[in-house]
Amino acid sequence: MNTASVERKQTSFRLRTDLLEILKIKAAEANRTLNNYVESVLLDIAYDDEPNAETRAAIEEARSGKSAGSLDVSSFEAFVRSIDSDK
Repeated sequence: MNTASVERKQTSFRLRTDLLEILKIKAAEANRTLNNYVESVLLDIAYDDEPNAETRAAIEEARSGKSAGSLDVSSFEAFVRSIDSDK
């Protein structure tokens, strides 16, 4: 998601001071602003839905160990060709 084009509205919340201090520490550890850190945490919670059917199928395929093919990593050109050959 391109956050630069997302409309924002200034909002205020009352938070426990100990929680605010923890959020400030975690934001600093992640080298992010407090606002950016809190927004990303809230987005993670808001969009923490069950995966759709296609995603669930892909997860099951990956867990099954079924090979999706092979990649030639002998050179960059060979790698690109091996990716294109899967289409």
